Amino acid sequence: MRFNTLFFLLILSCVCLALAQVSYDNCCLKYVRTMSHGAQKHAVKYRHQKTDGGCNIPAVIFTMRKGRIFCTDPNDKWVKDLMKAIDERQEKLSDTRRRRHSRRG
Repeated sequence: MRFNTLFFLLILSCVCLALAQVSYDNCCLKYVRTMSHGAQKHAVKYRHQKTDGGCNIPAVIFTMRKGRIFCTDPNDKWVKDLMKAIDERQEKLSDTRRRRHSRRG
């Protein structure tokens, strides 16, 4: 009976460790402190990483045109400015699309 209990606990702990490792796949572990102005022009979208689950640090993750990602500190001024610029670009793009669509109809 003792052997069965020990075996069960061993299997259970292995499963827990395997599941815990999966949650770290998409987390930023450190920040990029600066990004050149030329590189900032290639940022097309961003998302926020919160400090829940397996992610240890809050971050803003920028995705570049070719799919490369950069993890940045959400408290840095240049990060806030870049998020604002991306939002303005997206808004301008959606306004242009709406105008084109309304002309056709």
